[in-house]
Amino acid sequence: MKINFTKSFSKSLKTLYWQNTLPYKVYSFFRYDLPRFLKNIWKFRKALYNHYWFDHHGTLMFMEIGLTDMSNKIEKHGIEVDSSRLKKVEKMRRVIQFIKNYNEDLYIEMAEKELGELILHEWEFEPAPDHPGSYQLVDKDTPEEKEHNNKVYTRAREIGEQEWAELWDVIKGQDYSKFDENIDFDDQFDGSGLRGWWD
Repeated sequence: MKINFTKSFSKSLKTLYWQNTLPYKVYSFFRYDLPRFLKNIWKFRKALYNHYWFDHHGTLMFMEIGLTDMSNKIEKHGIEVDSSRLKKVEKMRRVIQFIKNYNEDLYIEMAEKELGELILHEWEFEPAPDHPGSYQLVDKDTPEEKEHNNKVYTRAREIGEQEWAELWDVIKGQDYSKFDENIDFDDQFDGSGLRGWWD
């Protein structure tokens, strides 16, 4: 059996060898790695500023910024076919919105759009009868107003729980073992699954 190698294969081997030498690694560091590192410092500056070891909001912000960059690049410059690529972009943007809603605590605002705004009164204080020298907040809410406000707060919590659950479902992705072999993959694929978000 005769084995032939083309010139392009030989050239590929030389390139592979060169890319594993110390001079190339030094060149690559200054040409690619260091500039990318500096760009990332700027890109993730808000997340870096807001990251605390004891809080998870900064960690989620890193994900929001990273996925925003990824979704924009994949949408404009992605080489994958549109049928699956655009579904991925859509799911990435959904995750980005969920993280934003969570980090900015937008659930009450969302609930108000459904049920009407909270009924809030100016704060007013009165002397506390049981504690001389102390003051208490005057309760100006009517029973109807209290009921309405409770509905808004309850709905806000529901929205928050629903979005939090869907956020991790989208990141987890679909169980491909449950796909029907007789149906085209693209017709079953919904774009979810962080492990498949690359180009």
